[in-house]
Amino acid sequence: MAAHIIVKILIVLTSHSELGDTGKKTGFWVEEFAAPYYELADVGTEITLASPKGGQPPIDPSSQLAAAQTKFTQRFDKDEPLKKKLAHTIKLSEVNAADYDAVFYPGGHGPLWDLVKDTNSIALIEAFQQQGKPMALVCHAPCALLKAKLPNGDPLIKGKKVTGFSDTEEAAVKLTKVVPFLLEDELKKTGGYYSKGPDWGVYVQTDGLLVTGQNPASSAEAAKALLKLLKN
Repeated sequence: MAAHIIVKILIVLTSHSELGDTGKKTGFWVEEFAAPYYELADVGTEITLASPKGGQPPIDPSSQLAAAQTKFTQRFDKDEPLKKKLAHTIKLSEVNAADYDAVFYPGGHGPLWDLVKDTNSIALIEAFQQQGKPMALVCHAPCALLKAKLPNGDPLIKGKKVTGFSDTEEAAVKLTKVVPFLLEDELKKTGGYYSKGPDWGVYVQTDGLLVTGQNPASSAEAAKALLKLLKN
């Protein structure tokens, strides 16, 4: 990317914090935000954070456990300016796709409840598609594509190679009965060509200007794939 052109990227986070009716909390997964944020910010892009409700998006407490830590989450833990920025996400209703060059959606279980049906998010994704701008969605966030349509009324992901959190990974975290739907199944039902790699491994699909990553481990690579599309 040329130094004089500042690339503007939007990151869209969930505002949903309740894990079904379990009484437990959910939200976005720290690694899936931190890894892409730093991959994108470190090459000089300008990043705006947004969420359906604005303000501080909920962090999934499980993503702060020792087992979920990576170099990116450790960097985030010490990054007070970024935490401050995160506390003041703008509302999705105030976002205009025309102002950005690309969009990234981190996952966590939260999106299964809000971003999947958020009308502002759906309109945003449709606008990015129509404006020919790259999009990347990771883990559970590809659910945000499910209700998005092409101008001809077809599902946006119809015939597209996609991935996302797999049924076997959902079973491994014992949330198959808690989530409102299984993402892998819905991506297939909506017409996407779903594929996956090994559970918890790095697996990213790029089809045209659409990048999807399977799980937290795929977050950094999905961001790199997005940067590659921006360079082209």
